[in-house]
Amino acid sequence: MSKESLGSRLASFVSGGLVRVFLVVVGLFWLVPTIGLLLSSLRPPEEMTVSGWWEVFSKPSQLTFESYDKLLGNSDITDSILNTVLITVPATVLVVVIGSLAGYAFAWMEFPGRDWWFLGVVGLLVVPVQVALIPIAELFGNIGIFGSLIGVILFHVGFGLPFAVFLLRNFFAEIPRELLEAARLDGAGELRLFFRVVMPLGGPAIAALGIFQFLWVWNDMLVALIFTDADSQPITVALQTQVRQFGNNIDILAPGAFISMVIPLVVFFAFQRQFVSGVMAGAVK
Repeated sequence: MSKESLGSRLASFVSGGLVRVFLVVVGLFWLVPTIGLLLSSLRPPEEMTVSGWWEVFSKPSQLTFESYDKLLGNSDITDSILNTVLITVPATVLVVVIGSLAGYAFAWMEFPGRDWWFLGVVGLLVVPVQVALIPIAELFGNIGIFGSLIGVILFHVGFGLPFAVFLLRNFFAEIPRELLEAARLDGAGELRLFFRVVMPLGGPAIAALGIFQFLWVWNDMLVALIFTDADSQPITVALQTQVRQFGNNIDILAPGAFISMVIPLVVFFAFQRQFVSGVMAGAVK
């Protein structure tokens, strides 16, 4: 009788009921901060300063939407939410589109210096964001886009593309060559081949990349703190400015922080199946 492989034994262990219960408990603990922030945002400001959010379980009459009404009346916060969307969506779409095209080119198109160019792209992965902040800020200032939404978007696109190209190139390279050659024999050009064959097959990896990029840009504060001004600041910077007056603005901070947190969570849970498929792509042959 042949012995079970290590992978089979691990799979049997993970699929056990005890492990599932443990993972459910861990997931619930992971949601505690989000639930606590939601309940805090639904409490009156005077109650938030004197007791914890768990008090609502004994005093449910505390729950009110007063803080959200005040939040929607604060133009700084509402404008910053719109700015966050205007920064995150283009930065994510551009990285996904350009990264997909470049990944396909590096995987299946022949051109001079292809491997060296790809090594250069991979080398950019090790460049810290902090190293480029001052030089790029000076460059954007010279061309007149410092402090604007365009400047922040370009920065995120520039630093998101190396990972996007690296991820998608490796995924696209696993597509069977015979499939692409059959499409070429049917008269498909490179663009048609890319959109009709490669893109549908690369959907999981592209979805995973889109989620990574969306979460990174939405939650970013360092880049936004440096490259935006009062008119273009996203929600993370707007909330940080409210912290300076914490005692007077706690009723805005709690609902604002919850909105800032819940939108990435909704995006992640909405595309979690594609995210897992993309992360695991290529792991099992």
